[in-house]
Amino acid sequence: MDAHADLHARLKTFMAEEVLPRCPEIRAFTAANPPGARPPVIAALKAQARAQGLWNLGLPDLPDWAPGARLSNLAFAPLAETMGAIPWAAELFNCHAPDLPTMEMLLKTGTEAQKDRWLLPLLEGEICTGFSMTEPRTASSDARNIATRIEDAGDHWIVNGHKWFTGNAGVPGWSFTVLIGVTDPDAAAYARHSALIVPIDLPGVHVVRHIPTLGFSDRWRPNAEVVFENVRVPKDHLLGERGRGFAAAQVRLATARIHHCMRSIGGAELMIALMCERAGTRETFGRPIAQHDKIREFVALSRVEIDQARLLTLNAADALDRKGGRGAQAEISQIKLAVARACYDVADRAVQVFGAMGVTDDSPVADFYAGMRALRIYDGPDEVHVRTIARAEFDRQAALHPEGLMRYLCTDFSDRSRWEGAPAHG
Repeated sequence: MDAHADLHARLKTFMAEEVLPRCPEIRAFTAANPPGARPPVIAALKAQARAQGLWNLGLPDLPDWAPGARLSNLAFAPLAETMGAIPWAAELFNCHAPDLPTMEMLLKTGTEAQKDRWLLPLLEGEICTGFSMTEPRTASSDARNIATRIEDAGDHWIVNGHKWFTGNAGVPGWSFTVLIGVTDPDAAAYARHSALIVPIDLPGVHVVRHIPTLGFSDRWRPNAEVVFENVRVPKDHLLGERGRGFAAAQVRLATARIHHCMRSIGGAELMIALMCERAGTRETFGRPIAQHDKIREFVALSRVEIDQARLLTLNAADALDRKGGRGAQAEISQIKLAVARACYDVADRAVQVFGAMGVTDDSPVADFYAGMRALRIYDGPDEVHVRTIARAEFDRQAALHPEGLMRYLCTDFSDRSRWEGAPAHG
């Protein structure tokens, strides 16, 4: 067994023996406590996972001094899927969003001082972060619409803006958010924005509320609506270069999309397992519903679609390893489109198989359904990724066949010789 297979096997064992049995306990705790609260057992499980070498698995470019496995994106993808079966499990291995993508940003664009102050405690699992890009008053499918202002005030930046879907609000250790805002409004479209580290305890940072998704509140990792009102941020908190905010954001978005997709596939695998179990225990018209053709169709289609989505995601992970985020843009857009739709369809079938229980919080089905519907908007809506895929495909075909193929394979209706000399009628 190679090192990656051994790591994956140990992760599966940990999930089966340590994580799955804790689900009733965690579920009861989150229902009875404020959003973001953590039971003491989580710290114990994190220590246990780290002791087994199951820590910081999703960061391929870690420096020598940092704890972690340094897996490539392709090697990490199956592990992310395994973690994704239980929504809170990735945190146990320090491989969860939005912290993992923020670590990626700090590794690639942070100064040494920023790495000492924020990356080190993130790698140790001592703090957590948010990411503040989406705004309630702008159409975020075009990120150039971002209106939050970051004004240069000499020795400080002054931040004014309104964000939402800022993750980790209320989670113990929530220390800062990475905010994308306008520093240079008169610059070219993709040079107006910058990324800024904003500590959440600064005066003027107002957490307005936690945001439910289709009626379901993510009590484990709450998203918040946050208002930034004349927030004075030290000058050295700029993350990356001024005017390069979109480039800094892409550092996180490329890997985050792969991680989201693989975790979602893990959740969809859980849905298939639950569908089969539910179908075997419920009877209608004198037989288990598992024997009805429609239910069998649900299961078969789900299996095909998830296996297709997985292969496409592994291909994107390999492309990211080989070509980087910009080079793998089309492949990443493909999985963002295909996986979100596939997992949503699987979730929809699971709701149908579970019946009344499928639309309540008495099973994980409705929550997964809501999450997968939202995934078709998160990290760019389907329509934006369709545009990216189509543009890349037009460019690809033009490069492959610069002289065209139609003249060889299709009828040329402008060719007069086709009818000249043909017998006249009438």
